[in-house]
Amino acid sequence: MATPLRQDVPETSILERVGTLAQAIRDKNVDALMSHYAPDVFVFDVTTPPLEVQGADMYRKNFERWFASMQGPIDYEVSDLRVSMSESHAFSFCLGHVKGARAGGENVDYWVRVTSSFQKANGQWLVGHEHVSMPARM
Repeated sequence: MATPLRQDVPETSILERVGTLAQAIRDKNVDALMSHYAPDVFVFDVTTPPLEVQGADMYRKNFERWFASMQGPIDYEVSDLRVSMSESHAFSFCLGHVKGARAGGENVDYWVRVTSSFQKANGQWLVGHEHVSMPARM
């Protein structure tokens, strides 16, 4: 059972944002997901090409492609989440475990590393930079 978040801890707002972002991935809800990103977000994404993604509109296309490639919901769990923050910026990094089935029926089960830089705009924390990578095979 998850431990309830304490509302008096400053990191709570970022923990909640990461939680709702993860739920949007599970639901394959691209609109809810993109509400977490600044319009000018800059991303180094695990999907290629391109190696870098500039702007929420371009990043949205990556998620739309990924969601379309997956059959049914995506099992996405966040672990080892760490947060560091100030009044105007916050950083989070975590591991994401992805499981599900591709549209062709192939099962997938892999880990990603996610580092996100949040910026506070109009009282809301939005991701301004994100880096998603996969561990190299050893």
